[in-house]
Amino acid sequence: MSPVRPALPDDAEELVRLRAVMLASTARHEASETWQTAAVETFRRRLADPEGDMAAFVVERPGGLAACAVGTIEHRIGGPADPTGRTGYVFSVATDPDRRRRGHSRACVEGLLGWFRARGIRRVDLRASAEGEPLYASLGFVRTPDPAMRLTL
Repeated sequence: MSPVRPALPDDAEELVRLRAVMLASTARHEASETWQTAAVETFRRRLADPEGDMAAFVVERPGGLAACAVGTIEHRIGGPADPTGRTGYVFSVATDPDRRRRGHSRACVEGLLGWFRARGIRRVDLRASAEGEPLYASLGFVRTPDPAMRLTL
């Protein structure tokens, strides 16, 4: 298994770089890079709080990071399936192209799932690319019947 560790605020620039790698692979993003400065600051601020609701797990490579998985805890009103209303959400799972097929993403997601478990999270959601779906299925994720919808304001 790849050596994985929790991300630190100092990893913010590399986390954003890997997020850009992931977004470029989907071909569904805007080419603008203006979001990156704000994203670096968000990572720095949110990862600095050890009791916060965001975490990232990373695999290092010489000079930076090879892979990451980021997640947040979302707070909603509880219901029958989860009285706490707290749900995990996984996003920005990315591996540099030259470091793929080595178990890095699996190690990062497994680290993140452990973080969720330690915080009592009972349900974790994500959106999977076709390339990533086999990994998530092997970790126990299943497709849900609920289609996602979005309104951009």
